[in-house]
Order: sequence, then structure tokens, then C-alpha cells
Amino acid sequence: KMALIHGGQLNKVALEYNIPLENWLDLSTGIAPLSYPIPAISQSLWQQLPQESPALIKAAKNYYHCEKELVTNGSQSIIKALPDLWRQQNSNSKNVFLPSRGYKEHAEAWRKAGFTLCFYQDDLPAINDLSANDVVVIINPNNPTGKLFDRADILQYQQAIKEYKGLFIVDEAFIDVMPIEQSIAPYANNDHTIVLRSFGKFFGLAGIRIGFLISGKYWIATFSEYLGPWQVNGPAQFIAAQALANNSWQLQQKNQLSSLRQEQEKLLWQTLGKKLAKEIHGTDLFLTVSFKENISAKKIYQQLCEQGIYTRLADEEDTIRFGITLKAEQAKLNKALKTLSHKDTNNY
Repeated sequence: KMALIHGGQLNKVALEYNIPLENWLDLSTGIAPLSYPIPAISQSLWQQLPQESPALIKAAKNYYHCEKELVTNGSQSIIKALPDLWRQQNSNSKNVFLPSRGYKEHAEAWRKAGFTLCFYQDDLPAINDLSANDVVVIINPNNPTGKLFDRADILQYQQAIKEYKGLFIVDEAFIDVMPIEQSIAPYANNDHTIVLRSFGKFFGLAGIRIGFLISGKYWIATFSEYLGPWQVNGPAQFIAAQALANNSWQLQQKNQLSSLRQEQEKLLWQTLGKKLAKEIHGTDLFLTVSFKENISAKKIYQQLCEQGIYTRLADEEDTIRFGITLKAEQAKLNKALKTLSHKDTNNY
């Protein structure tokens, strides 16, 4: 089976459309277009094998308000290994509940491990529909729909799943732009709950590959053993420790992303609204447009690529996710979207 398609594959797309790399506007990921400024990094961090960084652990505990965490090289390795490691702990577990739309790597990993996939639509499965040993995955806020479940509701599920001896996984990759009280990281200190946090998206540094697993003792120890030493390079740890401790930069980032998102949402409605777009949902890191019934999202995606604008066509091929763009790039996006809405809708 083919590997899943993700955004962030500009080199490949640029070749496909024969447009030089420097002429593209890449909106294919939900990574902030503004990055935390890289501090000066001492030579020794490049020369030594990476060690556990007390500064990073302290900064992460303060930032995530959690008791225990494991520094990882992003969530992907955790997502991939989790089903098999869970089966070793609970051989009676068969069912996993997942959002029908959402980051597809979750479903793929559980499918490969032979679990029965039970998809829920916009709302979480009823707690009464869960059985002993079940696994529930929530992406909060959801990527690409932007749907955010309330923390109070999530904590009810957490309690039920703990009683059922199941496993509760909350992927909070995009939650940094939400009010801080939405995260359940402070409550994830038991062995039936795993919270995944991404560093690269909000801080705009996806290239340094760093993330956090927040859970109880069992999963921290299990993954620490499974992943082995030197997961995250020293310079990445150093940068993340500084960024997680820099509250004033974080506040500035939130405000800037919020205003860029508002401007872009306005731009999308003005250019696509009347003729093409049905709804726009998202977060301050991405906006997902769903289209009117007779409109092909795939054709719109291709026509944007032809103009050097790379977006993310949903796996279902019925919505397009736009990363948030900087002010300087809005004119290029505006021009491309206008040419779409001026075309005869029969082209879609």
C-alpha cells in the first residue's frame, strides 16, 4: 500500500507543475508562517551526543502544565508504534474510535495492527457506546475541520475510558493557538491517557522535529525504552527550551497569527464566497474551505498549483486546507483566487 499523502512536499509538486521552487507560495501545511528566532547555539551542542536537557524538561513542564513528559522527535514515531505497544499491554483490546476526518496516520497505524476501526463524524461517540478495553482517539482541535471539543467533555471520556481499562489518545498538535484551558495535558498523568503535543507548528520550526508525549509513568518508560537514546538532537533541544520559556514571544505569536487568520478568512470569503465556497472552518494555523455541490475541490487545487500556490487537498478530495499566509504573500493569493472566481463555474 502506498504511503499516505501529506502536505509539505513542495519539491515534488514544483517538479510536477514545472514551476521553480522560489516562485511558489506554500500553504500546504498548518505550520506557522512566522518562526521563533533561532538563538546563538554553542559549538559544543553540535559536537556532543545529545543529552537530557534539564532546561528543556523544566520549560516543557511549565509550558504544558504537566507532571511527566517525554521529549520525542515529533508525534509520528509514537503514533506508528502505539498500537503494537498497547496490544502488548492489553491483548483484549479490539476496537479503536477515530474521527472520520482527521490526520490519517492515526487510522493507518491502528489498521495495520489489526484493530477494528470505528469512525465517528463531527461528534464524539456516545460514552454508552464504548466497551471495556476500547481505544478512543481525539484530534483537538481537529485537523482539517478545526472542530474543538470542550475540555470538560473530554475529561468525562477520560474518566470513562480509565474505568473501562481502555486507552485515550488526545492529539493536541494545533492546540497552542487555543485558550490554554482547553488542553488536557495537566490531567494526563495516568496510564490510560496519552496526550501528543507538537512543537514545530505553533513555533514555526517543523524542521527541528521535536514533540512531547505526556502521560503516566508506564507510557513514558515504555516509549523511552522503545525509542532508544538520542531521539532529539542537542541544538533542537536548546532551541525548544528557549522558545517554550519565552512567554512574551508566545503572546506576540498568538496575536499575529490571529490577525493573519482573520485577514485571510476575509480574503477567502471575498474571492471564493459567492460562487464557490460553502463553509470555511479552521484555527489560527490553517483554514479549510468546503465547496458548493457542483464545484470540484480537486480542480481548484490543480488550478491553484498552476499559479504556484500549493495547498492541501483533503484525502476525501472535497475540501482544501490553506495554511496561514504572511501579509507580504496575500496579494499573490488574492490574485490567484480572483482568477478562479472569474472563471465559468462549469470548469469545476
